[in-house]
Order: sequence, then structure tokens, then C-alpha cells
Amino acid sequence: MTAIVLTIAGSDSGGGAGIQADLKTFSALGVYGASVITAVTAQNTRTVTAIQEVDTAVISAQIDAVLDDLTVNAIKIGMLSSPEIIRTVATHLQGYTGPIVLDPVMVAKSGDALLQPKAVSALIENLLPVATLLTPNLPEAAILLGQPEAGSADAMQSQGEALLALGPKAVLIKGGHAKGDICTDLLVTRSGTVEFNTPRIATQNTHGTGCTLSSAIAANLAKGCDLENSVRAAHSYLQGAIIASDGLHIGSGHGPVHHFHQVWG
Repeated sequence: MTAIVLTIAGSDSGGGAGIQADLKTFSALGVYGASVITAVTAQNTRTVTAIQEVDTAVISAQIDAVLDDLTVNAIKIGMLSSPEIIRTVATHLQGYTGPIVLDPVMVAKSGDALLQPKAVSALIENLLPVATLLTPNLPEAAILLGQPEAGSADAMQSQGEALLALGPKAVLIKGGHAKGDICTDLLVTRSGTVEFNTPRIATQNTHGTGCTLSSAIAANLAKGCDLENSVRAAHSYLQGAIIASDGLHIGSGHGPVHHFHQVWG
């Protein structure tokens, strides 16, 4: 059987993040990608100039169409910009029993907001409790908890545990926004914490890294890997994609990672 992953997220016209990054990642890792588009953004490597939410009836119809026909082995959730969209997605995923990777997309790499402030509580209430894995970066974790951004490993651990208490089965709190030569992510579960360390790469081509990592984890889960090994393999894939990114020369801002670094370029 072909492993299938469904991404529920926004479209990035620049191709580096969102639905586009998700589908590239799925293809690169050998799984079939299906999609539900929640918003259309006018976006490039420098900025987001417009956002148009998709009507919730159309979002509902997309989810039902995919789940009624395809055997979806995992779901990745990305940009959900409003409380209404969040509640719509949560309602239509009731009864789904596969793994769900929730990437709480709040701000684009350019700094533009992608999540309405009033939607944070809806995200916490409706989707955190059904997530197999929540994958916030440090600013997103702070917003979800209403706390200052973690500035140490102990603070990251504490915030990971606090997020775990909100309902997800596991939390991957990502340290990409921290300082230092080593980037540390913590996988916090109810049975303990696993630390993932990777060298920090000197590049501005980091657009879509969060989308890519969460999609890679979902792809690995869809293929039957356990959570820890799914995260470990996803880290390795993303590291290679970042290392190869400077060879792409896409745009003049935060360029994308090289999703197909194992295939070409």
C-alpha cells in the first residue's frame, strides 16, 4: 500500500513554505501527498502582501472529499488563520485515528502574522488535545503559553512540559530561534525527553523549515516509523535540505530549503 499524508495548510505563492513545501517534502520522502488549502497567500522570500482565507464550507468539502476516498496514514496541520477555520478542521477530523502532526504556524519567516491573535485560544482548545505531536518554535511556544520566550534549555523543557499538559501526546519544541553554534530541539513526551542537536548552518535560506520538518515527521509516521525515529529521520532530512539551500538562488530574502537535495542539485 502507498503511504498517504494529508496536509491541511495555507498556500505559499513563493513555493517555499505551506502546502507547497509540504507536498515537496512528501514526494522527496516517498509518500503520496494530498492537500486541503485553508488560505491563499501572496508571498515571496521577502514578505506576505495578501492573505485570503478559504471559505469554511470549501475547507469542509476538501477534508471530506479526501477522507471519504483516500486511506490517509497521517495528517499534518499547518496554517489555520482564524477561530472559525480551526473549529471547522477540528470538527471534520473527529473520528480520524491516525497520527496528527500540528505545526502551530503563527508568523512567516518575513515576520508577517499568519494567525489572528484571537485564534490562539481556539487552537489550544480544539486542536492541541487531538495532536499526536505539536511542533512549536520558541516564539510560538511562548505565545501558546502566554510566557516569555524560553532562553535556556531548562526553560525549553519547562515550556515543553507545560504544552504537553494542554493535551497533545508529545511536543517537539524547536530551538532554531535560539543563539549558539548548536541548534537543540526537545521531544517532550509523558515518558521522558529526547534531545536532538544539530550544527547551526550559516544561511539565510530558512524559509519553510518548520513546515518541512513537521511534514517530514508526518511522512515518516505514515510509513510506520515510531515517533522518536520519525523525528530523528526528519531532522537528518531537513539538515541536508538546509545545507544544500545555498545552491538554489531563489529570491532575494529568506530563500527556501532544497527539498529535493537527495535527487538533484
